[in-house]
Amino acid sequence: MSTPTTRFVLPPAREATAPPERRGLTRDGVRLLVAEPGRITHRRFADLEDHLEPGDLLVVNTSATLPAALEARRPDGAPTGVHVSTTLDDGSWVVEPRHPDGPDLTAVVGDVLTLDDDVALELVAPYPESDAAVTRLWRARTRPEGDLAGFLTAHGRPIGYGYLTGAYPLAEYQTVYATEPAEGELGSAEMASAGRPFTERLLIRLMARGVVLAPIVLHAGVSSPEKHEPPMPERFTVPAPTARLVGSTRAAGGRVVAVGTTVVRALETAADPDGTVHPASGWTDLVLGPERPARTVTGLVTGLHAPEASHLLLLEAVAGPELVSRAYEAAVAHGDYLWHEFGDSTFFRCAPRR
Repeated sequence: MSTPTTRFVLPPAREATAPPERRGLTRDGVRLLVAEPGRITHRRFADLEDHLEPGDLLVVNTSATLPAALEARRPDGAPTGVHVSTTLDDGSWVVEPRHPDGPDLTAVVGDVLTLDDDVALELVAPYPESDAAVTRLWRARTRPEGDLAGFLTAHGRPIGYGYLTGAYPLAEYQTVYATEPAEGELGSAEMASAGRPFTERLLIRLMARGVVLAPIVLHAGVSSPEKHEPPMPERFTVPAPTARLVGSTRAAGGRVVAVGTTVVRALETAADPDGTVHPASGWTDLVLGPERPARTVTGLVTGLHAPEASHLLLLEAVAGPELVSRAYEAAVAHGDYLWHEFGDSTFFRCAPRR
């Protein structure tokens, strides 16, 4: 896998340790770095409307966040954690056994973890490569089998990491436009956090300005904290009305702005080489980067990603490595930007493609 051109060192104390509302801000009060060719601007997220034009299309991911962190017991009785990433078509789960400070890389095939209600979770094979020597993700079976969404609702909590100073309710991990999963369907293991700063008021102002909104769904799995680790396959849907709106926006010379890397992945999976987007659904294993640049997305609202994360390759595929590198240099140098899911935002404003 390619490595990002963008290089930076994240200074100490630059992680958002709590939701902005717990820090005295509104959702849309977080910082917004606007990066466009020839200019970097520092604003607040509520000012996003100033950087979008009538006729631009804003595409959002309506997948809701699940309480995907579970408590478990190892075979020796020791407590451990499990993050549930998704379910596969055969009903098996994709899970990440966890230590308090990171993935448990000592797990082996055949380990059985005991969940609440005495549900047994057996690790069947590394995921996605069944012969991997060391892995953090596993395909697993439960005994007895049951409804994953119902089990998570009953026993799970939102996934959180060590930089957070507290445990926060599931509502604080939802975007304002997230929709509840239908019966038998799942949501995302972790929040599609690029959309979290949107408020109902901001969305109404954008629509009043003439910015069009359209949905896709991509159920995000657990994040990929390991350096150079590619994104895992994920379920997605690009509805027919959204595909039509992408086409008409491009034909009129407007920008197709993705809210988050999940939206980029879904739209680009459904895009032809000329950028035409078709309705599509299923699993995507698309990895964007130098060998596969974006074809249809011409703007990206996203959070700030960790050094050497694979998400930086996707940013570079949309905005180009030079602009992404300048944006991150500015964010690091500015001194006030915060990283991670409750942190600040960037908007890469690129030239429309036709």
